[in-house]
Amino acid sequence: MAEQPLGFGIVGTGMIAGVHAQAIAAVDGATLRGVVSRSAERGGDFNAKHGGSVVASSVEELVARDDVDVLCITTPSGAQLEPALAAITAGKHVVIEKPVEITTARVDQLLAAAEQSGVKVAPIFQQRFSAGAQALKAAVEAGRFGQLTSAGCYVKWFRDETYYTGSNWKGTQQYDGGGAVMNQGIHGVDLLQWLAGMPQTISAFTTRRVHQSIEVEDTAVASLRFANGALGTIEATTAAWPGWAMRIELCGELGSARLEDGVITDWSFRDERPEDQSILAGESELGSGASNPGGISIEGHRRQIADLVGAIQGDQALAIAGPDARNAVAIINALYASAASGRPETVD
Repeated sequence: MAEQPLGFGIVGTGMIAGVHAQAIAAVDGATLRGVVSRSAERGGDFNAKHGGSVVASSVEELVARDDVDVLCITTPSGAQLEPALAAITAGKHVVIEKPVEITTARVDQLLAAAEQSGVKVAPIFQQRFSAGAQALKAAVEAGRFGQLTSAGCYVKWFRDETYYTGSNWKGTQQYDGGGAVMNQGIHGVDLLQWLAGMPQTISAFTTRRVHQSIEVEDTAVASLRFANGALGTIEATTAAWPGWAMRIELCGELGSARLEDGVITDWSFRDERPEDQSILAGESELGSGASNPGGISIEGHRRQIADLVGAIQGDQALAIAGPDARNAVAIINALYASAASGRPETVD
């Protein structure tokens, strides 16, 4: 007999909640049951558009349902722990938008609860699912770079002032947890540590050059030292018009490569292989949020939710699990600590 589809609930009805709903609809074995919304009207409109049927006034109400197996959390970054804990306590798996939470202490609380309850936590880092990122990871694991010498991520995006003024949480320390690095740059930071490993120490500067109305940075740069001796760079901004593709660069003694919005744009190795030309011929699959947060495709979320469905039904490990999200948050917390202290800081 075929598996019954897993029932999904969503906390929130904003833009990214809509991406989750579309991704759920595109995955075999997944179905949307309903949403949590403080407004019955907004919740009803959301369900009418995306195929859900239940509007719950609280997380507890939605996760108490037997037909809800997974909760997608699309709340502000600094308010993700509480709904996650409610779902985990009810024995539900969770999908959580990046960054999962804004401090490692809150991430650790969430992960400890999930481990105790035996549920899966899938943090949304959809950029790992691009063909280009997968090719880079395979090349690293095959040793094609030799000794890595430098690695960097560059997220030079643009957000106009209405992006911040039209929100009651974006750009705030309490709910955004940071600015251009924590909200936008975290996708690049996650890819960087996934490919090059965790840095040990970080020296950083942050500033507000354009978006003076926010509490956090709109521009940041950082220098990294990795455990193996390689050096690295993080650059992030929301004040670079018109917004460039997110770029990852890996350089080593035997080769170097560049990834831009999931597409390999440079792939140079001392020892060439037959598949190299096809890797360079890749095309964009996941869209880009460089100039517009709505510019992303649902495809990355679809792939990640499909991975979760397969992991639950097959009792397998997730491609991206909760501890992966902790790595990116730990790096960013150390970056902010260095910018505040004016000295290098150790990554937790």
